[in-house]
Amino acid sequence: MKPSACVSLCSLLLAIIPAAAHASKPGPLPDCPLIVAAPPVAMAFTPLPLGAVEPSGWLRDWAVAARQGITGHLDERNPVFHDGWKGVPIRWTNANADGTGWPLEQSAYWLDGAVRLGLILHDETLIRKIRARLDPVVAGVHRADFGTTFVYWKKGWKPQGFDSWAHSQMGRTLVALYSGTGDKRVLDALVKVYADYPEDMDGLGFDGVSGLCNLDAMMETYTYSGDRRILARATAAINRPDVRQTIQAWTAGKVRFGHMVITYENIRLPAVMYPWTGEAAQLQATRGAFRWLDENHMLPYGLASGEEYAAGVGAARKTETCNIPAMLLSSAWMYRIEGDGAWGDRMEKAFLNAGPAPLARDFQTAAYYQTPNRIRLGEMPMESPCPGDHGIAFGPLACDKVLCCIGASNRILPYYLANMWMATGDDGLAATLYGPCTVHALAGPRVPVKVVCATDYPFNESVRMTVEPDKNVEFPLYLRLPGWCAAPVVAVNGQPIKLETAPAKRGFVRINRTWRHGDTVTLNTPMRVSIVRGLEGAYPRVLRGYFHQIPSSLFSKRALPYASVNCGPLLFALPIPDKDPNTPADGAKWQYALDLNPSDAAGIRVERTAMPAHWDWPLASPVSLKVPVRSFAWKPTIAQALPDAPVAGDASETVRLVPYGCTKFHISMFPVTPHAWEGTPLPGKGLEEPELLGSADYYEPGDTPANIDSVQVTK
Repeated sequence: MKPSACVSLCSLLLAIIPAAAHASKPGPLPDCPLIVAAPPVAMAFTPLPLGAVEPSGWLRDWAVAARQGITGHLDERNPVFHDGWKGVPIRWTNANADGTGWPLEQSAYWLDGAVRLGLILHDETLIRKIRARLDPVVAGVHRADFGTTFVYWKKGWKPQGFDSWAHSQMGRTLVALYSGTGDKRVLDALVKVYADYPEDMDGLGFDGVSGLCNLDAMMETYTYSGDRRILARATAAINRPDVRQTIQAWTAGKVRFGHMVITYENIRLPAVMYPWTGEAAQLQATRGAFRWLDENHMLPYGLASGEEYAAGVGAARKTETCNIPAMLLSSAWMYRIEGDGAWGDRMEKAFLNAGPAPLARDFQTAAYYQTPNRIRLGEMPMESPCPGDHGIAFGPLACDKVLCCIGASNRILPYYLANMWMATGDDGLAATLYGPCTVHALAGPRVPVKVVCATDYPFNESVRMTVEPDKNVEFPLYLRLPGWCAAPVVAVNGQPIKLETAPAKRGFVRINRTWRHGDTVTLNTPMRVSIVRGLEGAYPRVLRGYFHQIPSSLFSKRALPYASVNCGPLLFALPIPDKDPNTPADGAKWQYALDLNPSDAAGIRVERTAMPAHWDWPLASPVSLKVPVRSFAWKPTIAQALPDAPVAGDASETVRLVPYGCTKFHISMFPVTPHAWEGTPLPGKGLEEPELLGSADYYEPGDTPANIDSVQVTK
């Protein structure tokens, strides 16, 4: 699947048909340039312009809630978002007197998510609101008497340190604006800035933010403009000796502990440059960093722990909301580059589980952190930049002192929605992520094609796609076959397609035919219950100095058994009923150990009911599981979030589990009974903190966790 050397952004935009009367129509764009700079190493997929994919069904309900909630109105809640990027002084935490500092980062997060959502929904009101902030940035760059940066009000300002990081977020925002509008002044501003941007943008370390995150926007700008000055500066930046040294370390499996948002933002950068340099080590470095996170810090909802630093695996470990869009973006780049369906699986898992957890059902409030087991506020106080609520309380600004997560929360939906479909180099289209939507694009010999995806996925198993080309046209349609699905079924106009035993190369099936108006493709993905077992390990000892509120016992070796329950891409949790996102219902019972062995999973029935008329991640979920548990006296604390060993418990009971994203208080990392734990556990590499060998800067894999034979049953 090689990308076309030139893809007409103008034509793609003109193919977009508004889905609602209030939508903004993409006007004629006669000066719209081609995507003129194709990389020497072809990428598997090419993103469609923002607005080509529009959500429907439950996804649209959620997107509209964002528009009516935080995304559409964040500027009304705090001066950081009201005044950010206006070049005026802002009185707020870590704000510089001239309006730079943290507010630039935090406001850019919001602007990026909001402009993307407005373009995706074709919402003129939201687009106008955000363009009123972005157009002056573009105009300021074009002024002859100021420097060539997006910080247009600072004459002669040279981007460095934190402001270079914030600058990268504005670059990403303007690339999004150009993708969805084709406004040449926006592209010209991007070119002016990045053709003159300093080559020394910091390194790839995870302790402090890095201006190297400008590389995404730089390479997108080069793709659209072909200005080789940008390529030269980006190549020089990735080839600096300190950066190359880090890339070599990642490739060798040595990855620095650090701040998790910075980790997720930085790990993609070597791979972003790989198609242009052809250096395989750059791609391998990004893969190695992802693998390190998977092996040592991955939590059941599809994201690594980060509070704020990488924190290992545990039922009370937390994940910052900023991590969600950062992980989605880095995975989307890898998806584009490699075309491997496993990246789609990864994105769906994080989006469908971690994505809704820190957002209120009405999208009016959010939380700074989420955690696999959330029982009640104050139950397990932990390290947090948010004094008083430990970062897990929902509020209109998520954390009243640190506003990054409330800004970044607006990126979660658009980063997923925009990547649901992509173009392929053989003039085809690829269904890369699933959910209800409509896509308008060009396929074959540049014929406008509309594809309507009717589905309640992942809350049911079937996706029905209706293909509506303007005229009969031959082109390939690629469908991702989820890696968790053992027996997918694909049919065209009701006729099943024979799939290979090993589903398809890199997780896709290719259907090449002459498509006629009304042709249908159905994908059925039987969802089966699976049990994942593991061991809670220690906090990384190398970071002992960063965690001042954590009991010292948590830095010692520990191997606490747990199990999580999945069905398809969804993590399931024991729901604790709530009065609101910060108040659990009185008398709710949650002190259970899972009594379900992986060998029993096939006998668990998935219960489905009709989807609600309006989607708000209901606790009364349309899909649920009934699983066996045993109650026991359980009083978890931060020092002991899970029992030391399997627990016998009382008489067997049955409880109902619902998707993790539908809950605000929940148990998703369950204590286990001896029956649930019997047999050899799944490999536990990295789930327990090993002895550090040598450098304190790197995590060195060492001894492995204790196996089942060394775990005794607690009465």
